Amino acid sequence: MKIFLNVIPIIALALIAALPLSAAAAGGKVAKSEVVMKMGDKVHLFHSSNVPAQKEIAVGDVLPVYRVIYKGTSVSEAKSGKTFKEKEVGQVKVLSFFGEHYFEAVIIKGNVQKGDIAKKGGTALLVQSPREADPISENHK
Repeated sequence: MKIFLNVIPIIALALIAALPLSAAAAGGKVAKSEVVMKMGDKVHLFHSSNVPAQKEIAVGDVLPVYRVIYKGTSVSEAKSGKTFKEKEVGQVKVLSFFGEHYFEAVIIKGNVQKGDIAKKGGTALLVQSPREADPISENHK
């Protein structure tokens, strides 16, 4: 009887730990906190170096937006270095410069999420929602 009472909590903990994994493995939906922004929504594009980005990107430019999708980490994928891929998910049009390290843009195609990457040439810009990109707070560091 003691063995039985000791095994029950172990089985219960194993089930609790395995259930979320089995839902994700079966292709079930896992709750995400990403906010999907749609056509017409404004976004801010972060760049870390203001001079090269502002020379390469102009107001009115249309930039493709990519989402990084991570693949499984099998041995063959790890050896080839292909553990992620970029998928084009939309386009944004640059409206203006916004502070020292941001551009303001509007989504003109697709569904864009916070954390996606807009690219032009050798410049990559991180997509952020307008509430997160506050140039005023940059001046108070």
